[in-house]
Amino acid sequence: MKNTAMIVGASGLSGSNLARHLQEVGDWKVYGLSRSGAAVSGVDEMVKLDLTNREAAMTKLGRLRDVSHVYFCTWSRQETEAENCIVNRAMVKNALDGLSCSRLRHVALVTGTKHYLGPFDAYAQGRPYTPFQEDQPRLPGQNFYYEQEDEVFEAAKTRGFTWSVHRPHTMIGYTLGNAMNMAVTLAVYATICRATGRPFLFPGSAAQYEAVTDITDARLLAEHLHWAGTCSRAANTAFNIVNGDLFRWHRMWRDIGNWFGLEPAEFPGHPTPLEKQMQNAPVLWASIAKQYKLAEPDVAKLVSWWHSDADLGREIECFNDMRNSRNAGFLSCQDSRHSFFDVFDRLVAENIIPYPKIM
Repeated sequence: MKNTAMIVGASGLSGSNLARHLQEVGDWKVYGLSRSGAAVSGVDEMVKLDLTNREAAMTKLGRLRDVSHVYFCTWSRQETEAENCIVNRAMVKNALDGLSCSRLRHVALVTGTKHYLGPFDAYAQGRPYTPFQEDQPRLPGQNFYYEQEDEVFEAAKTRGFTWSVHRPHTMIGYTLGNAMNMAVTLAVYATICRATGRPFLFPGSAAQYEAVTDITDARLLAEHLHWAGTCSRAANTAFNIVNGDLFRWHRMWRDIGNWFGLEPAEFPGHPTPLEKQMQNAPVLWASIAKQYKLAEPDVAKLVSWWHSDADLGREIECFNDMRNSRNAGFLSCQDSRHSFFDVFDRLVAENIIPYPKIM
């Protein structure tokens, strides 16, 4: 049977990389769903839809009768976790109910490491113990990831499709305009430091600077999503998905600095958040973009200072166990340094940042 994917959140970091991966694999028809409906490489047909609108979801998705795989790669941030739970569960339900005429075989849900850490407003309050393992019990209290999972589980029991849950850590990959993309944020920060002579200062906590951690390459997640949707051993399983290597930020920070020709500043022993450091970034970036004729002069369309501050400012060690994937036969891995370097290379190639050696 031919595979037909519906990627919910196709324009985002995980969704766009999955679309490109399925295109490379071949023999997939790919629908993409996003609020903007903008074209995405690897997507055969885009559906412009806000999934919080149930009536629109029933109408627009009801005509798609050939979807065999759903990849849910998006979320909607609300003011409180209670609102997150209501809205994000409803989005999953609306997507699956809208595809009620399709003969779904598999539904994959992308969540993240906050499954083990808790939501932003109760983050890491239980002092979690690493490495995070997929069979750990859920944390007490509200977490919209749990609501999304439960909606998928209930639909799977009723309709008979298999499911997989994918929990990446900090996502690294090429995309623009994404609110959670650390690689692009750090590239812009490093470029500003190089252009202005500012110190290239690690902005996070002492705990993150010294502790062991890991990340997830968006390309590896895409491979993992495809594997889980087509491998019977992966059915009905929750997976952590990270690159497979470990690092400490004090080493990675030097490696990133070296790529940009920067000598990292001495770490002060306390956080210096990017949001505070980069308050004048709009003016600085506009000037740099004009000088080097860059494609995007609006820094707000490139960076997410707040999200990188949240990841780098954590006061706990965070890394993940991959046993479920390994036991089921997924053995792929990725060098985390090159997760960053490949994004930097792409940003230069797309004229988003200048090549450091010309600065």
